[in-house]
Amino acid sequence: MIQDADVHGVSTRAVDDLVQAMGASGVSESQVSRLCAELDERVGAFLSRPIEGEWPSLWRDATYVKVRRAGRIVSVAATIAVAVNTDGRREVLGMATGASEAETFWTDFLRSLARRGLRGVKLVISDSHEGLQAAVARVLHASWQRCRVHLMRNVLAHAGKGHRRLLSAWIGTAFAEADADAARKQWRSVADQLRPRVPKLAALMDSAEADVLAFMTFPQEHRAKIHSSRAGGFGGQRPLAARSSASTARSSGAPTSSAYSPTKLP
Repeated sequence: MIQDADVHGVSTRAVDDLVQAMGASGVSESQVSRLCAELDERVGAFLSRPIEGEWPSLWRDATYVKVRRAGRIVSVAATIAVAVNTDGRREVLGMATGASEAETFWTDFLRSLARRGLRGVKLVISDSHEGLQAAVARVLHASWQRCRVHLMRNVLAHAGKGHRRLLSAWIGTAFAEADADAARKQWRSVADQLRPRVPKLAALMDSAEADVLAFMTFPQEHRAKIHSSRAGGFGGQRPLAARSSASTARSSGAPTSSAYSPTKLP
């Protein structure tokens, strides 16, 4: 119970109140740290294990978590990589935290995965994060798929509420095409028809075309799984990010009780 509460960012004071409500004498911060040390070791071993085999598709997502460092609570970027191997098995391959999401952060993270044995990556799926695309090309020599879900949110911000459903369906016709050439042709047709009335939206579609349609060059049976970071199954991975960032802070000697809580990136 105490370990589960720590993973979800419950403060030591709240844990102490819960323990007392259950009839025990309470629990101190040092006792919580000792009980959770096993989690730190297990997470560390999990995130440093060798990566074997080939992993054609890799999903990458990020969040911000709060940690206490040098007596201050600060936000750090936490990124998680999930991949599927040639047998169809999906695994969390790695996680890292950093002060920002600059290109050096992504490059270091991807290189750490490569050193552990990551190979065979053909497509990386993620939202459009600063520096990530360059790091993917430099380290993994793979194609990059811009998350379709995130892009559509940006696209629909250019439309009034009454037109968003229609606009989404109209643009979605490109995704329903049978092959990449037809998808690009339809994407450009929609953009050109929007251009006179919504030039900013048309310009966004122009700049996003190659990245959001990258998945169309892969076999049709795979496309439903590789067009967005949502398909990577990130919903259950945020506790890992919180636990890992807490382990990082604790290893530097900083207290972490009541010090971190996942918050979604904008």
